[in-house]
Amino acid sequence: MTKSELIESLSHKLDQFTHKDIEQSVNTILDTMIDALAHGQRIEIRGFGSFSLHQRKARLGRNPKTGEQVPLPARRVPHFKPGKALREKVNESRAFTDIIR
Repeated sequence: MTKSELIESLSHKLDQFTHKDIEQSVNTILDTMIDALAHGQRIEIRGFGSFSLHQRKARLGRNPKTGEQVPLPARRVPHFKPGKALREKVNESRAFTDIIR
C-alpha cells in the first residue's frame, strides 16, 4: 500500500472529513515520526510496532562494478519491530497462507 492508497482508503472510511484534511493528517503524522527518529527518539505504537535506530559501524564495502574496496562511514538506520497484535493478524491472514503455498 502506498501513501496515496492509504489516504484514499481513509477517505472512503471517514467520509465526514475531506480528502485534503486526511492527506494533511497523514503527512503530519509521518513528518512527526520522521522528526522523532531524526532526533534519536524511539516511536512505539501499541498493537502495531516500534521504530528505533540501529547503529551501523564503519566498515569496508565493495564497489560492485570494479570490485574495489570502499570505506563506508558509521551511520544510523531506522529499524521496525512489529508488535504482537500485528504479527498475529498477519500470520492468521488467509492471504499469507496462500502466498506460502
